[in-house]
Amino acid sequence: MIVATKQLFAHAYGKYALGAYNINNLEQAMGLFTGNMDSKAPFIIQISKGARSYTNKLMLEAIIRTADQIWPEAIFAVHLDHGDEATCYDCIDSGFYSSVMIDGSHLPLEENIAVTKRVVEYAHARGVSVEAELGQLGGVEEHVVVDEKNAHLTNPEEAEYFIKESGCDSLACAIGTSHGAYKFSGSQGIHFEILDGIRERCPGFPLVMHGSSSVPQDEVERINAAGGALKGAKGVDANQYLPAAQKGVTKINIDTDGRLVWCRVHREFFRDKPDNFDLRPPGKVFMAEYAKFIASRNELLGSAGKLDEVRAFLK
Repeated sequence: MIVATKQLFAHAYGKYALGAYNINNLEQAMGLFTGNMDSKAPFIIQISKGARSYTNKLMLEAIIRTADQIWPEAIFAVHLDHGDEATCYDCIDSGFYSSVMIDGSHLPLEENIAVTKRVVEYAHARGVSVEAELGQLGGVEEHVVVDEKNAHLTNPEEAEYFIKESGCDSLACAIGTSHGAYKFSGSQGIHFEILDGIRERCPGFPLVMHGSSSVPQDEVERINAAGGALKGAKGVDANQYLPAAQKGVTKINIDTDGRLVWCRVHREFFRDKPDNFDLRPPGKVFMAEYAKFIASRNELLGSAGKLDEVRAFLK
């Protein structure tokens, strides 16, 4: 059942975070739904601008609608990840999305507020929620490319002003994470003091963590053992998910980890079975492996086992 993102946030706030997982194809969708149902967790499906153009936006939407029929007990929201203004309007007009993200983080503060406010006014008139971003994460994610020297953390005082002026429903904060598989070097980590500062100024307001894949080192090692060359890849400590949730983070984005599982499964499969040319056997392995990964992340997010509570809350 597709529900409003705002409803999921209302139940989760201060207790746990919803996993927001990006998908691009059928195998990811099947693994995602299976993993969330196995762990009895509500969740958010994220569709990026790149995913919408990978084949055709209607194809991916049809896969999600079909999965909703296969798993009628599932409770989830559908979210546009890192949209520009035009893509936000297109998704809002489709009537399929629970929420959209307008990413004006690369703009000066007042311009970011202005574009966010336009999207908010358009979305709210149609019952759609809006996520905005303040501060800039470094790294690479599809069309979002930010050199580390240009990345900057969110200022809690600016966040309070931005939320008030823009009218957004949730805010993605730059708290030290970054996009892609190379998030940290050394002992760097999440700046929890920023979350504390924003929560103090904006109590009850849903916050979002982007660039939050954990980049499991066993996945990296297995990819490299099967012919990969991921050197120095390091992600967020997944044990920090729940502490972040308790400080107001209601949505944690996880994309890179799913790609790593995909890469590892296919590299190992074709290394071990070089005579195979059928795409379905590795696809089946991936769906099962991705489902296990999703369930494991929901445990760390605190969302596992919350499905019945959310269902009762929505009544």
